Amino acid sequence: MSANQLALWYLVAAVSFILALKGLSSPASARRGNLYGMVGMAIAVLVTLAVIYSHSKNVLPILGGMVVGGVIGAIVARRVQMTQMPELVAAMHSLVGLAAVFIATAAVNNPEAMGLHAPLTGLHKAELFIGTFIGAITFSGSVIAFGKLSGKIRSAPVVFKGQQYLNLTIGIAMIGFGIAFFASPERLQWTPFIAMTVLAFLLGFLLIIPIGGADMPVVISMLNSYSGWAAAGIGFSLDNPMLIIAGSLVGSSGAILSYIMCKAMNRSFISVILGGFGGETADAAGDDQKKTVKSGSADDAAFLLSNADTVIIVPGYGLAVARAQHAVKELAAKLTQKGVTVKYAIHPVAGRMPGHMNVLLAEAEVPYDQVYEMEDINGEFAQADVALILGANDVVNPLAEQKGSAIYGMPIIEAYKARSVIVNKRSMASGYAGLDNPLFYMDKTMMVFGDAKKVVEDLVKAVE
Repeated sequence: MSANQLALWYLVAAVSFILALKGLSSPASARRGNLYGMVGMAIAVLVTLAVIYSHSKNVLPILGGMVVGGVIGAIVARRVQMTQMPELVAAMHSLVGLAAVFIATAAVNNPEAMGLHAPLTGLHKAELFIGTFIGAITFSGSVIAFGKLSGKIRSAPVVFKGQQYLNLTIGIAMIGFGIAFFASPERLQWTPFIAMTVLAFLLGFLLIIPIGGADMPVVISMLNSYSGWAAAGIGFSLDNPMLIIAGSLVGSSGAILSYIMCKAMNRSFISVILGGFGGETADAAGDDQKKTVKSGSADDAAFLLSNADTVIIVPGYGLAVARAQHAVKELAAKLTQKGVTVKYAIHPVAGRMPGHMNVLLAEAEVPYDQVYEMEDINGEFAQADVALILGANDVVNPLAEQKGSAIYGMPIIEAYKARSVIVNKRSMASGYAGLDNPLFYMDKTMMVFGDAKKVVEDLVKAVE
């Protein structure tokens, strides 16, 4: 394959990736976006295999690895539940980071086998340093994020005295070893490289443990960005334009998404990295005993829904855990048949990763014209007869409008403005932010306790 042909095919793959990002920006075009992404990746992989074959003819080990990885991926994709998607994404980020570390290690060990000059030039060493430390931080950070999202590790922040100073010291030491790696001759480069890599793994672990569950959507998009920059760094080292383009697209889009998530939570990116938000508090549980709530049955809630003109449904993680999206669609269809206008309100950080609720509703084939983003529908709650909240907590908490609150200034879905509010939760436990929710104690709020799927199915029967 000539250089011009290689460049052309990589250009086609790059355009496909750009179209994929464009398609994934809307639920209506997400399927098409996924298709573009798969086509682009297939082109990139096949062209790269063709280049390797033209140089060494030895592609069997690579093909074997692809088959094994493909089989594992297919099995995981068929078995994973939608509620497990956030931790699956975190696990995938970890593998991208680890791959970057392995490639960099191979390049240091045998530069010529990777198409690099031996001994390594200063520029290549700098590129490998960047790819290695970002990849290592991405790997260990993603492993911790996976543990927190899957419940294998407590979601509460792990903080201790002097934590930030420790992180700063490790970061400076890592950079110092990176400079030593850059300046060392070939026979002495392994010691600073290994030390730098170990410190980067440790730093990734320490950066994520103080981040609480409420910030996990931001962490997911942040790690996504890190994995992209790690791939781009290695792409520069290997002189592979496809890795550079794909990594840059992932890195920049992840960074933009992180910014959007932070804005949606009224949090700065630095405050997320410093952590400490999203832990569990004892105060929330204590306050619950001093207040009373008005609870009702599915029949009571169905009466309110059936006699409403407008109902706005606010899905949250409780809906995802119960896999109640199909039952919710059926409920909306029954209400629509009775002449009720039904809409869905989506908060940018509802669930455990960006777009989680959109994906769930799309899986249930909820019409896209019924689904509204927070800023587009908040103005309609004052005219809505009923706001039906399913498993959401922090994203509808009016404390965000009270000065002094830990979530003060965070944009919320203004469900409390509806004429009547129905809230479905398993219990009165606080959300990931660890804060009580005054909405649950309002006179116009009815709590319907129980599993979201069971409650919604009971609502469907009662509405009929």
